[in-house]
Amino acid sequence: MKLLESPYERISSGKKTIEIRLYDEKRQELNVGDIIEFSKLPDLEDKVKFEIVALLRYKSFKDLVNDFGMEYYGYPKDYSVEDFVNSIYTIYSKEEEQQYGVLGIKIRLLNGAQD
Repeated sequence: MKLLESPYERISSGKKTIEIRLYDEKRQELNVGDIIEFSKLPDLEDKVKFEIVALLRYKSFKDLVNDFGMEYYGYPKDYSVEDFVNSIYTIYSKEEEQQYGVLGIKIRLLNGAQD
């Protein structure tokens, strides 16, 4: 999976432990225990591997974010949920969210930075 620089840095440092995606056809094939690799855009040369430890299905980004504090996404606890959800809508549309639902991919870093 590809990530922009800021989310890549949060995930590779172990600060971000839930990645948010649409529950589209590609994500419907994920299973707990699968190994996934994140690559940093734009050149995709920096990569980090994770094990999926849980798959969290929700109807909306806001529902998922409200159930798991901002620290799961690599932000301070008091970071605005509204601002975070609005930033997701710059990547995915509300129509896509309604069509597919959303998936929180809870992950564990395999490169040694976390247990």
